[in-house]
Amino acid sequence: MDVASMILLIIFLIIIAAIIASRVRVVPEYRRLVVFRLGRLVGVKGPGIVFLLPIIDTGISIDLREFVIDIPPQTCITKDNAPVDVDLLVYMKIFDPVKAVTAVQNYVTAATGIAITTLRAIVGDMLLDDVLARREYINSTLRARLDEVTDRWGIKVTSVEIKEIKPPKEVQEAMIKQMAAERNRRAMIAEADGKRTAAILEAEGQREAMIKKGEGEKQYQILVAEGRAKALELINEAAAKLGSNAILLQYLEALKSIAEAPSTKIVIPLELLTTLTRIVGKSEQRE
Repeated sequence: MDVASMILLIIFLIIIAAIIASRVRVVPEYRRLVVFRLGRLVGVKGPGIVFLLPIIDTGISIDLREFVIDIPPQTCITKDNAPVDVDLLVYMKIFDPVKAVTAVQNYVTAATGIAITTLRAIVGDMLLDDVLARREYINSTLRARLDEVTDRWGIKVTSVEIKEIKPPKEVQEAMIKQMAAERNRRAMIAEADGKRTAAILEAEGQREAMIKKGEGEKQYQILVAEGRAKALELINEAAAKLGSNAILLQYLEALKSIAEAPSTKIVIPLELLTTLTRIVGKSEQRE
């Protein structure tokens, strides 16, 4: 065999090896390979090593992981003819690789189109206030309707999330004014509650002070009364120990002091006259 023939043989072998190598696929766990043989569906292969027959076999790789479609902002008209821009995300995953390949040409484009159409239909049946307030309702309704359509494509809609809803500019300005008014109202309510609480606390403090003051005065009066009663008791005890003469002597001393005063009238207590009469009577009896 000459050199030229050997070179041709080596080139042929290299081509055959390259063809065979290109027909060997390593399929990861999260992917599947839909195999067609001469245009006819053979089945789903993988994960692992998959051998495809040269020329007659073709394989389409399908990713089974969940993916997201970011739908650009769509202008939707509400039931009360207000335009709103809605931006949303649609989360999907393929559960049947064969349907995803054979039932739809491009499932991403098809899912995007049906999501936009369904979104506009849902928003068109709602008032603007409901669109702004009921995001969860829009999400759940849109997911259910999309899932009904994509099920025949072997695709499961796992979630729909609205990123942003932009109402018209005049509505945004009105909402900003309403929020400002609400904040002012809350601030006024908080201030009024604070003043009311302070007034209540001040009134309670004054009441407690008055109660304590009254209790103190009451206790003082009780102590004064007890002191006076004790003093009278001591005076009575001392008077009981003194004789009538000693008492008369004290009266006379008091009269002496009264007589020395510049007054022209002297009032003699009745008790003094009674005592003098009693003492004189006792003296006469002794005699």
